[in-house]
Amino acid sequence: MVSRPARVAILEQLRADGVRYMFGNPGTVEQGFLDELRNFPELEYVLALQEATAVGMADGYARATRTPTVCQLHTGVGLGNGIGMLYQAMRGHAPLVVLVGEAGLRYEAMEAQMAADLVGMAEPVTKWATRVVDPESTLRVLRRAFKVAATPPYGPVLVVLPADVMDRDTSETAVPTSYPVTDSVPDAETLDRAAGLLAGAERPIVIAGDGVHFAGAEKELGDLAETWGADVWGADWAEVNLPAEHPAYAGQLGHMFGESSRRVTAAADAVLVVGTYTLPEVYPLLDGVFADGAPVVHIDLDTDAIAKNFPVDLGLVADPRRTLAGLTRALGTRMDDASRARAGEWLRRRTAERERQIADARRPDDGELAPTALPTTAFLRELARRLPEDTMVFDEALTASPDISRHLPPNRPGHWFQTRGGSLGVGIPGALGARLAHPDRTVVGFTGDGGSMYTIQALWTAARHGIGAKFVICNNSSYKLLELNIEEYWRSQSIDAHEQPEIFDLSQPAIDFVGLARSLGVPAVRVEKPDQVEAAVAEALGTDGPFLIDLVTGRGRD
Repeated sequence: MVSRPARVAILEQLRADGVRYMFGNPGTVEQGFLDELRNFPELEYVLALQEATAVGMADGYARATRTPTVCQLHTGVGLGNGIGMLYQAMRGHAPLVVLVGEAGLRYEAMEAQMAADLVGMAEPVTKWATRVVDPESTLRVLRRAFKVAATPPYGPVLVVLPADVMDRDTSETAVPTSYPVTDSVPDAETLDRAAGLLAGAERPIVIAGDGVHFAGAEKELGDLAETWGADVWGADWAEVNLPAEHPAYAGQLGHMFGESSRRVTAAADAVLVVGTYTLPEVYPLLDGVFADGAPVVHIDLDTDAIAKNFPVDLGLVADPRRTLAGLTRALGTRMDDASRARAGEWLRRRTAERERQIADARRPDDGELAPTALPTTAFLRELARRLPEDTMVFDEALTASPDISRHLPPNRPGHWFQTRGGSLGVGIPGALGARLAHPDRTVVGFTGDGGSMYTIQALWTAARHGIGAKFVICNNSSYKLLELNIEEYWRSQSIDAHEQPEIFDLSQPAIDFVGLARSLGVPAVRVEKPDQVEAAVAEALGTDGPFLIDLVTGRGRD
């Protein structure tokens, strides 16, 4: 291979790996390889005005494609701005390859301006973080980064690129990255052992997470639940791991408080965990999650997830799709007549209940809403009526999410994404990434008034690059989730309810989202009343480019 600067070689490597977009915000120490982009027209740089927006877009693109996605950040200050979104990507298992510039190895001892331990900063929020110190290893390191990011469990990696190393020559050849096959499955004896632990249950449950989706195991999960007669509960669930309208889908376990989850988990006499760990609440229980004597079987490709917090009776490091299929067959053999009858009756009952729920949700509401009523229901009803079937939804609406899911049920894998990790601001940039991944589909990003302000500048990127996603800000003039959570805290601590903290209120002064959007190049309207809904939805969906709706979902404080 002809020798050339490493800054050129890295772009050749990205081309060899079929990278279409680089999401980023440029800085001086990266200017060398960014300047070379002029010679790589097949690689489009998607410009963000702040690093959190760049990482959020990359996160949305990676989740929508399930392929390694490149994000470029600017040394310590830029990485610092992106850390919160990198945490989001880590919790959501997004396969990001984050390239961070650095002034150079020669300045190691100087404590120069913007110098920082970039690898140390990134290690808590990445699967792997490293630094290129020799130009002849640049492409080797990049290929390893791609492999680590896209090998289950997926996750972000970080590669630091010192400018003086990038300016030196390398003779490495750019070739596509090699990825391992992870379709492992336990042997028949092990599957039979797992089935033996679970087969006689009378109150079984499955706790499932996004590892199911990443393995493409949604159908296999549904088949197992029907055979075993088990409710499926979500934990660390932000993808469609089982359609919301499937008879087995029971909802999601508590996000904040472990005590809420225990009401479900401790009532079960057998538990199958797949594609997640137990349990990812903010305030988890330290013990008493499962009933005494209830067998627990755990399936995951993530060895760290199995028995991470609580012992299990059998842990299987294996591909969820193939393993669930094999376990379903083994259960069919192991279950006795009484267990099969129980499962059959459970399935008939749950199917009838779900059919009634679906019919009720789809029944036209002939009642007229008062002119002064909040427009939320009317808006979601009209939006659901008008959206194409293959619409993709990126949901960061938080307290409005239950209403959204009722009208736009998350049934199609790869068409619904929810925020992860507790960091705010992914709704708008995440929808942009999803739209770039699938430019032929309608993409709607939902966020809140509080969350949107973390990355509102992403609207400028939408306008600059003509990314035609639609955005809905569910505006209740507050950090509503914090208001709900503190009420739960008061109850847990036997504190009498009292006035909410003033710092949760966002109504003083009111934020002009329509004016903000228009100043950033995106047309927008505000919907305050039901009679404004039809025109707003028609205008949003009829606009070729990006469009924002400021949807009033709460009146704020008096």
